Amino acid sequence: MAMTDDVSGAERQKRASAHDRLLEAAAQLFYAEGIHATGIDTITAAANVAKKSLYNNFVSKAGLVTAYLEDRHACLIGLYEARLRLARSPRDRVLVMFDAYLDHAGLSWENNFRGCGMLNAAAELPTGHPGRLAVARHKQQIQDLLHDSLKAVHPQDPEQVEQLAEHLSFLLEGSMVRAGLEGHDALLRRARALADSLLAQA
Repeated sequence: MAMTDDVSGAERQKRASAHDRLLEAAAQLFYAEGIHATGIDTITAAANVAKKSLYNNFVSKAGLVTAYLEDRHACLIGLYEARLRLARSPRDRVLVMFDAYLDHAGLSWENNFRGCGMLNAAAELPTGHPGRLAVARHKQQIQDLLHDSLKAVHPQDPEQVEQLAEHLSFLLEGSMVRAGLEGHDALLRRARALADSLLAQA
């Protein structure tokens, strides 16, 4: 019985390792080369696993794409929550979303910064694709988190909170797109400064 348990445990560990390697390889390739330009053979070769491992872990390339996008979302939210714990004022709690985007951008330098990996992916995916829907949910959550933080800045004015959340969301996403085109984070930093100025005036 102990031997069976050992074998099944080793098999579970091997499978988890293949899952992680495939996701890591896909993340690097999808971001650097694009989704359509990256084939399954390229991903499995980079992950050093058999092709059937991809189907055992993700069922299809579409499943791997969705997992990649969900992983990027989780990474950004983790960075945001870490920043949020250090925020000292209601205004700081709003601006940490810009800081989290800067932190996330910083993780991409080694693969050449190309902007938001989620927006890049959505541009390649057809309407109704699960990955595209995952991106839409992610972007809405970003705006919702901005909205929640802004409530403490303007507790008596829900209409202004709604407008500012939308405004800052557009500023954040627009600056990320432009930053991706330029290949550095200067415009993200400029967007943060503009957001700070808007909050000071509002």
